[in-house]
Amino acid sequence: MNRDAVTSIADAIETMKPEFSRISDSIWDFAELKFDEKQSSEMLAATLEEKGFAVTRGVAGMDTAFIGEFGSGKPVIAILGEFDALAGMSQAAGIAEHKPLSSGGTGHGCGHNLLGVGSLMAAIALAKHIKENNLAGTVRYYGCPGEEGGSGKTFMVRAGLFNDVDTALTWHPAPFNGVRSTNNLAVLEYYYRFKGLAAHASNAAHLGRSALDAVELMNVGVNFLREHMMQDCRVHYAITDAGGRAANVVQAQAEVVYLIRAPEMQQALDLARRVDKVARGAAMMTETEVEIIFDTASTNLLPNITLETAMHENMVALGPIAFDEADLAFARSIQETFTDEAIRSSIRLYQMKGDVFSNTRVDGSTPLHLGLRSFEGQSHFRAGSTDVGDVSWVTPTAQCWTPTWAIGTNPHTWQVVAQGKSPAAHKAMAHAAKAIATTGLALMTSPDLLAAAKAEWADKTDGRSYVCPIPSEIMPGMQS
Repeated sequence: MNRDAVTSIADAIETMKPEFSRISDSIWDFAELKFDEKQSSEMLAATLEEKGFAVTRGVAGMDTAFIGEFGSGKPVIAILGEFDALAGMSQAAGIAEHKPLSSGGTGHGCGHNLLGVGSLMAAIALAKHIKENNLAGTVRYYGCPGEEGGSGKTFMVRAGLFNDVDTALTWHPAPFNGVRSTNNLAVLEYYYRFKGLAAHASNAAHLGRSALDAVELMNVGVNFLREHMMQDCRVHYAITDAGGRAANVVQAQAEVVYLIRAPEMQQALDLARRVDKVARGAAMMTETEVEIIFDTASTNLLPNITLETAMHENMVALGPIAFDEADLAFARSIQETFTDEAIRSSIRLYQMKGDVFSNTRVDGSTPLHLGLRSFEGQSHFRAGSTDVGDVSWVTPTAQCWTPTWAIGTNPHTWQVVAQGKSPAAHKAMAHAAKAIATTGLALMTSPDLLAAAKAEWADKTDGRSYVCPIPSEIMPGMQS
């Protein structure tokens, strides 16, 4: 792509960085949970309107979902933003010790305050560039709520909001800089609600039917099932209702929530049917009743090497992030809270085997990733799940990662929250915005690139139409 265009977009985003860093910090302060991100959503939507976007709020049956649009005609480039926080992740910013701001409070333990704003910067910078250069095409910012256990994008895809999109781009905070092509897992979430019969646990235990016994037996049965699952499947559970605090009462109700993951959605559905049988067996053994309640689902990610290669090439053109000594010092203090194994595990997880700028292995000797990871041009297995997967099944999709966190940081930890307002995180957020905006411009100005991305997507879908894994009668947040 034209070097002057890359420089122009990068300079525009640098100019925007102070203002948008404050927006990101405000969203960090709000720390709103899935489908309740009212302040965060409105701040992002209002900012788009101020910058000339037409905004539609409350899309796909979600009050906090919105779409901002700028420009006209084809191609339509979707830029995805998230802004939900996590329960139990309260943590003070800018310190390297665990210090919750409030007991049991919320916090941005996955960096979505940065994610949503970085994508916003990309959309606004790209819109500014196409306006100044009189380019054809449409930029859309998708305000996507409820990524953490809510599958907000899945509901948006189900509503047909991506039907006319040509490509979708996004990013995620991470401990490294670059593109890593991944095959994420499909995931299903179910609640198993058992109903029994209360009784005095000592002098009339024979009259009781313990729902908690049923939950425990179900968990044991599923643990035995693990031996007979496909290798890359994952199953996790949490007891959400233990039936009460009194030990001398036979618990008349109890509930457990399960996440069931597999490389492809049909495999996850097949595994879920087996888990259902275990639940029914536990109910039979305890003479209780079980209600199986579907909550949410997200489809496995369909990587697009063509788009990812283009994004990587733009990140090469952008160069490394200019972290300073203060950034490194804070990251080093965070890194001192990790074990050596955590740091090694982080490097293995993100496959940081080589670096474009230094041509060396990333070994954790520097607390922040100072270069750009090599792009292998092939996909890797990653055991996590994301509702970006559903978008990828209806339009070619790519994402990058930038080092908002010290090497060794794991998502959903207090260390993520502590780094969420740091100057280094702001720099990495702006860098992601530059990568997304320049890739979006490349797609707008190169019909061949766009055609190649679509051809790869068509080849990988192989004629299979997207089927939303969430039944039509299920609405966002019904069970949460």
